Amino acid sequence: MQKTGIRKSLVLAAAAIAVLALIVAAAGCGDSGSSTSTSGIAVPSASLTGAGATFPFPIYSKWFDEFGKQYPQVNINYQSVGSGAGIQQITAQTVDFGASDAAMSDAELAKAPAELLHIPTVAGAVVITYNVEGVETGLKLTPDTLSKIFMGTITKWNDPALKADNPGVNFPDKDIVTVHRSDGSGTTNIFTSYLDTVSPDWHSQVGKGKEVKWPNGLGGKGNEGVSGQVSQTKGAIGYVELAYAKQNKLPYASMKNKAGNFVEPTVASTTAAVQGVVASLPADLRISLGNPDGKDAYPIAGFTYILVYKNQKDQAKGQALVSFLWWAIHDGSRYTAALDYVSQPPEMVKKVDDQIRKINYNGQSLAPQ
Repeated sequence: MQKTGIRKSLVLAAAAIAVLALIVAAAGCGDSGSSTSTSGIAVPSASLTGAGATFPFPIYSKWFDEFGKQYPQVNINYQSVGSGAGIQQITAQTVDFGASDAAMSDAELAKAPAELLHIPTVAGAVVITYNVEGVETGLKLTPDTLSKIFMGTITKWNDPALKADNPGVNFPDKDIVTVHRSDGSGTTNIFTSYLDTVSPDWHSQVGKGKEVKWPNGLGGKGNEGVSGQVSQTKGAIGYVELAYAKQNKLPYASMKNKAGNFVEPTVASTTAAVQGVVASLPADLRISLGNPDGKDAYPIAGFTYILVYKNQKDQAKGQALVSFLWWAIHDGSRYTAALDYVSQPPEMVKKVDDQIRKINYNGQSLAPQ
């Protein structure tokens, strides 16, 4: 009888524990329990909309998917419409966050109804992709040759300048067709900022920006559009983010860098470009890589930014957005290299964390302290 009583007590205790667990679980499914936590932050249920840069779209898509698996109560809808459109939409407050590969200018920031913050997410390489018969891989370009191609002063693939850059390569006697972005583009800003730095003629006649007056060529919307134009047009040459060239199996050129070395665009060579500017980051984190120092640095690269209002009007949306940003900078870094992007070095992450901590609701930071 004593053993039977002990067994009954144990069964009752187990049942009580099970009931208690159910009560706790049920509480976690209530209104207040729609939050779970990541990195010390509660993640509420929210739907977020964003728009902007095509340059980081492959990594952002991966991040949204992985974050959504971990926190299904947050839905993120992002439109890859170009940096110019992203800046316009966050300024008009029609989205919860914008995205741009070009840091907003002082004039653009002044048009916003409230203070906007720049959150750099990843860096990436802008590559020169081409479609030239007989040149499947290995094209080499100097800054002077590249600028003259897009200026329209080098018009044939068998031009002596291209032969000098690529001894032994048999170029066809075929017209060069340049392809550029037709929309306001941060990728264009990175590319034209580079040309503006290395070519006095480009600086004086074309300049830099998300949109410029192109001397010649075809236009394509988004990195997708330029990739498509190059792949479909014999003799074409254009500029896209590295991931798009790889996804479309397009070749891309090695560029002669500031140190005089021909460097292929890779995660390692883009990392070398980023390392050259970390020590000189401004407080607001708006920076251009330009034509960076370093013998191994790939010269056409840049950061891409998420643009977010410092003072959030909706607590749940603001908290969900901060939670995503914190997750992306920390946990999300594990996905960058596989998609040919570069995460920030540790010393830069600290500065980005400080920037995220500025995002608040009613004066209260929404990030971990």
